[in-house]
Amino acid sequence: MKMNTGFEHYICTGGKRLRCGYTTGTCAALAAAGAAELLLTGTAPATVSITTPKGIPVEVPLEQCRLEGGGASCAVRKDGGDDVDATAGLAVFAHVERQDAPGIFLDGGEGVGRVTKPGLDQPVGAAAINHVPRQMIEQAVLAVCAGQDYSGGLRVTISIPGGAALAKKTFNPELGITGGISILGTSGIVEPMSLQALADTVVLEIRQAAAQGHRHIILTPGNYGMDFLRALGLDRRGVPVVKCSNFTGDALDACAAGNFASVLLVGHIGKLSKLAGGIMNTHSRYADCRTELFCAHAAVCGASTAVCRALMNAASSDGCIAILEDAGLRNAVLEHMFAAAFHHLSRRAAGNYQVGALVFSNEYGLLGQAGDVKEIIESWI
Repeated sequence: MKMNTGFEHYICTGGKRLRCGYTTGTCAALAAAGAAELLLTGTAPATVSITTPKGIPVEVPLEQCRLEGGGASCAVRKDGGDDVDATAGLAVFAHVERQDAPGIFLDGGEGVGRVTKPGLDQPVGAAAINHVPRQMIEQAVLAVCAGQDYSGGLRVTISIPGGAALAKKTFNPELGITGGISILGTSGIVEPMSLQALADTVVLEIRQAAAQGHRHIILTPGNYGMDFLRALGLDRRGVPVVKCSNFTGDALDACAAGNFASVLLVGHIGKLSKLAGGIMNTHSRYADCRTELFCAHAAVCGASTAVCRALMNAASSDGCIAILEDAGLRNAVLEHMFAAAFHHLSRRAAGNYQVGALVFSNEYGLLGQAGDVKEIIESWI
């Protein structure tokens, strides 16, 4: 669904100029800011604005603003831009009310999922609102409080009518999120790209790096990998970094065509665990077999039936690691998986370049490596 909210931020990809949108997290933060101002002043603003984590400002009109039951409620309509987004057009509501305890208390209401399995971004029992959207909502509400010289506490409840029905079309039930959709995102902005356009963009960036004379390259699926590279200082070594999204195989093939000497893949275990099964497009619509791979490699390493069953029922890769940790099998299983991942990476590289991978988790940090990563990094000098 295309919206007309006045948000005019564009990217060019695949020869096309596409309009960006903003995430459900951004909508929730905007609605919460509007509801907080309505509660504290008695008047809803005509528009609300925030600056997203990506640094792009978003200003939108509010909908369905009302004072009710001692609180205030406002909605913001999701705008996915030119992206094919099932949540585009949904109204994201925020209800804000005063509370005795200081600070901002955030929860989810109708249409927002609830976490039922460990290993996700939020603990069991919490609303499925990830940490970056939570920060955005809290900061937006605190800014309103500061502007109104209010130092008391506020309770914010985010709801998305229609979210429960939409969630049945997602992977949320398998992940252990029930009753609604998740509020995700790290940048606050939806950047639209068709799959082919995105793959073409990845290949083009690799070609450009080769044309500039680079002999070594780093591939990472996305923002988590970029953050990890910065933390290690590997982004400051003069080696180009290309975000390959889910297109690991396409990126590796492009590196062969570009005559690179070495390729270092750096990514989260949730993506790179799939390499242990030879899966080179890591999007969940093609293969979401992380728990099956953990289970298979754990079985080879001597895991009991109970541990294997727990792995199959885990909500995430981090959840699998926690199970292996408790069973005393973490290192053995991860080493076995990374050896398998290196086998498949080497087959794809086909001797054209040296390849390796660094694998991490947001919860556990660096987990291990596939291939001789140290030798690859030393070759950069």
